[in-house]
Amino acid sequence: MPSRPTMEFGYNPPTGVRGLEVIRPREYISDLHRALDVASQNFGSLWISDHINYADEFRMECWTLLSWIAARYPGPKLSTIVMSNTFRSPALLAKMGASLQHLSSGRFILGYGGGWHEGEHRSFGYDYPSPRTRIDMLEEGVQVIKKLWTESPTSFDGKFYNVDGAHSEPLPDPVPPIMIGGAGEKRTLKVVAKHADWWNDLSRPLDQARHKLEILRQHCETEGRDYDSIRKTFTARFFIDRSNKKAREQAGDWLTAEQPGIAGDPASIRDQLAQLAELGFDLCIAVFPQFQELDDMRLFADEVIPEFA
Repeated sequence: MPSRPTMEFGYNPPTGVRGLEVIRPREYISDLHRALDVASQNFGSLWISDHINYADEFRMECWTLLSWIAARYPGPKLSTIVMSNTFRSPALLAKMGASLQHLSSGRFILGYGGGWHEGEHRSFGYDYPSPRTRIDMLEEGVQVIKKLWTESPTSFDGKFYNVDGAHSEPLPDPVPPIMIGGAGEKRTLKVVAKHADWWNDLSRPLDQARHKLEILRQHCETEGRDYDSIRKTFTARFFIDRSNKKAREQAGDWLTAEQPGIAGDPASIRDQLAQLAELGFDLCIAVFPQFQELDDMRLFADEVIPEFA
């Protein structure tokens, strides 16, 4: 029997209510500790979402939480899924990332995006430009960050951002990979092809995932970029149980959502992941609904992850 393709796995804990897990604000830190105690022993990376006013009043800020995790869990890689360019100046973000890379002994990956949730921008007083402008800002922001991570002092004179003789020591060593999240076919995937080390998408049916990859390949050809040099990653909600029927019942409407969850018993989950791995995805960032009990994460860690090592 041919071996399965390899895949790495990361864990994305909740930073607040997102319509999946039960969040207990008073017990959040203890719940998070228990989840990360399991995840840090089984997943190679930990990924923190960047929302400030998404669905409920309880919400942890992304960078503060990531720094807290970095100090308490010295093993896994650390990343953001994904930071909104509109919330922070890219020059400041470059300094933050370089500092965390230094303090974490080189474990940082920058997950970066253009921002998409209008409500939280308005609530916190941020401008919310058109999609086209946000992607243009994202592209320019990536260039600022790359310069600040590789040159010191450095200057940049752009349409949206400017730096003048900025010193950015300690220069990060190694330079963190930049993962761009988003799947807009005309502009976002073009920015991925031009500037990203990694690309992140949400889970999709196989035919749609294959189509997005083909669009990315076309942009790479246009930009003269090696398509295979870009790491392909995806984020998925998992509903796993030893009973395939029970897992699918737990998933409910998530199975028919625009970005559907992945549901089934361990064998079924392995088969579904293998199909995505064969398309070229080699990192899966997992979300689990049982934030307190953790039975689903433990089953996934015991019976899915080892099959892709």
